[in-house]
Amino acid sequence: MRLDKLRNANFKKKKRVGRGPGSGHGKTSGRGHKGQKARAGRSTWVGFEGGQMPLIRRVPKRGFTGPGKKEFRLVNLKDLNQFERDAEVNPAALKARGFIKKESERVKILGSGELKIPLSVKAHSFSKAALEKIEKAGGRWQIANGKSQIVNGKAEKIKAQSGKGTKDEN
Repeated sequence: MRLDKLRNANFKKKKRVGRGPGSGHGKTSGRGHKGQKARAGRSTWVGFEGGQMPLIRRVPKRGFTGPGKKEFRLVNLKDLNQFERDAEVNPAALKARGFIKKESERVKILGSGELKIPLSVKAHSFSKAALEKIEKAGGRWQIANGKSQIVNGKAEKIKAQSGKGTKDEN
């Protein structure tokens, strides 16, 4: 074996352009005839669209609201003290008291303030602080989202009636 006879499988010869018609890359050197891409010097940039206003310049730059964003109406725990003891607080009851405009709106209960009475609160979302304060006051919380619901940490089917709602410590 001789060193000058070794052949590297990864080695590929450089394409030599403009070296006559016999090379296959002569005359126009593989650039075609005329046009912007045939010229020497600066070429077009990645987002160039042939003179049309490029997409990057058409879209707003200050962010956007995505189509999957879920908007919630926020209700603080301190506002729920207006309800009677052991009352059912749901979107319908919140609408009746003027906390939300439509019953179909998503409601999130936040933990600002103290809850002084036990309530059964049904909403689409809760903050962790709100959950702790509702349970501390002796109340129940329930997350309903279409097919199933979560009652004090336990998932249930929507057809099944919830029990006493004490949280199981597993």
